[in-house]
Amino acid sequence: MKAPKVRVIDFDGTQRGIFTVRDAIKLAEERKLDLVEIAPQADPPVCKIIDYGKFKYEQQKKEKLQKKNQVVSVLKEIRLHPNTDTHDFDFKVRHAINFIEEGNKVKVSVLFKGREMAYTEKGEELIQRFIEKLSDIAKVESEPKMEGRNLSAILVPQSKKGKKQKQQG
Repeated sequence: MKAPKVRVIDFDGTQRGIFTVRDAIKLAEERKLDLVEIAPQADPPVCKIIDYGKFKYEQQKKEKLQKKNQVVSVLKEIRLHPNTDTHDFDFKVRHAINFIEEGNKVKVSVLFKGREMAYTEKGEELIQRFIEKLSDIAKVESEPKMEGRNLSAILVPQSKKGKKQKQQG
């Protein structure tokens, strides 16, 4: 602490006033607590007399709670081929619907092997059909594009409602 004087707040939240650093530390030691700098950018810096161990513990609890409430979005991939049959296609659509309802992103990829590269328009039709089937619950985040021998598009949930409904049910 480089400031000559600091504003001191007591453990119960009342303001004690402006003290020299040495006097503030002495005041904290009398109460068998620690002097913790809360707002170093203020003029003069604000320090609080608290139990530092308890302070750190409370901070860790808050961070843990924030992490727990954080929504993690996972990218799930569905792979198709240009000659995927209707039953297999419908099966993969059902999987994608489940993924979207759980709040995950879905990457739809059409893989081209060997001579299938000559029929990329067939893959584009397949992806468009896939996007249309999911249009009521998902929106396109990235349009279908070729990446080497793969044609892929990414779909995301339209709203966060799907996940909440699943948790309530």
